[in-house]
Amino acid sequence: MDKPVRTSGPVARAVRAVRRWTAVGTAVLTLASGTAVAASAAPAPAAVAGAAGSGTYQQVSDFGSNPGNLAMYSYVPTGLPAGAPLVVALHGCTQTANDYYSSSGWPKYADLYRFAVVFPQTGSANNSLSCFSWFDSGKDARGRGEAASVVQMVTKAESLYGSDSHRVFVTGLSAGGGLTADLLADYPDVFAGGAVDSGLPAQCATTLGAASGCQNDDQHLTPAQWGDKVRGSDPGYTGPWPRVAIWQGTADYTVRPVNGTELRDQWTDVWGIGQTPSSTQSLPGGTTLTTYDDGGGRPAVALYSVSGMGHGLAVDPGSGPDQCGTTGAYFLGALCSSYYTARFWGLGAAQLPAPGGLAVTGTTAHAVSLSWNAVSGAASYAVYRDGVRVDTGAVTGTTYTDTGVDTSVAHGYAVAAVDSSGTVGARSSTVSAGGSGTPAPACFTDSNYAQTVAGRAHQSGGQTYANGSGQAMGLWNTFTVHTLEETSPGFYVLADAGCPA
Repeated sequence: MDKPVRTSGPVARAVRAVRRWTAVGTAVLTLASGTAVAASAAPAPAAVAGAAGSGTYQQVSDFGSNPGNLAMYSYVPTGLPAGAPLVVALHGCTQTANDYYSSSGWPKYADLYRFAVVFPQTGSANNSLSCFSWFDSGKDARGRGEAASVVQMVTKAESLYGSDSHRVFVTGLSAGGGLTADLLADYPDVFAGGAVDSGLPAQCATTLGAASGCQNDDQHLTPAQWGDKVRGSDPGYTGPWPRVAIWQGTADYTVRPVNGTELRDQWTDVWGIGQTPSSTQSLPGGTTLTTYDDGGGRPAVALYSVSGMGHGLAVDPGSGPDQCGTTGAYFLGALCSSYYTARFWGLGAAQLPAPGGLAVTGTTAHAVSLSWNAVSGAASYAVYRDGVRVDTGAVTGTTYTDTGVDTSVAHGYAVAAVDSSGTVGARSSTVSAGGSGTPAPACFTDSNYAQTVAGRAHQSGGQTYANGSGQAMGLWNTFTVHTLEETSPGFYVLADAGCPA
């Protein structure tokens, strides 16, 4: 549903191709001579180094069981460090991974902002137009088909490139945009954000027959009904939702502009923030940006409406920092959507400095306690064990206890500050913990009040008791001080006479 077959030669150039579309699964190109030619996918791209960036673009094999029968291509900037973000970019119908790599502008920002890009590719064996199957519940649901294959690619990329699993994003054009919305609904635990370009709401259609209606008509669903389609895609999920950018041309007659409104309704309802804009501003290319903020004042949903733009991805060729891409069939000159999407996700923002003073403050057989100095401007902190992030994204103080770890083996810990946009700053130097075979006991000296706040004790009737052992510690206040030793995970004993007790 994205672009006609590219043809070459004097005869092809002399005639004008007119597309006739039905639903999504079939299309023909009717030439002026009256000959009908079936649309087909372009050949698979070969590995290319440096064609659109300074790094390496190549196919990646053996990324999993691949139930969706997809191919995986990736672009990795030269010298990309571990812990960098990861972007998944899905092409549109009749396109290939190579088309999206060459024309979307994502390699430019991968180089500038330091992240890897995965370009999944489908083909005519899956769909006659090489469309991703956003309309097939057997292929676009959690754990199934193409959706599962894409997530396997994410896992493979994290393994190969050391990508930060907390900063994985997905974007796509048209059918790729439709699958992007499905992926955000299916795997909110995998993707921190997404961008749907000329695409459709998550789970709008579950059959090919229903696809045309989604593309062309208002579905007359309430925001809550749209939101239920997301919530039903991964029942029981209670974690944070992805932040979603929506790109829609006002003159799009393939995926009508109502889809942008429906996407807005869907994701604002999921976030529970309503459909009243938090801000509206004008951007280049006749674009109006409307944002919808979460409770903390950070944009959770953004709708980019491009005046007069038809069906395609907005690009803006040039060398400026906010310019990207190559114009062509379904890569339309307006503004660089990849630039604005990356910034919406927090990529490219100035990083906070590395925290200083990281130290191990306690070790037990199964836990390591850390502390560090505060960083100005930090909204929270990210904690890494052996290069892998282990916190849940809610460390707002300057201490952290890593539990469930075997400290008879040595581990390296580092910490980074995270700003209010979610951008992770530079990592601290690494400190070592464990590795002695028999870890030293962890002892904590603090007021009874602080011990309860830290989860080492509890209070009842104004009295304080050690967790696990239940030993009495006296009044629950900030003046009475005791030393507690953690002898096993969550089990504390009084050790005022000396630690170990």
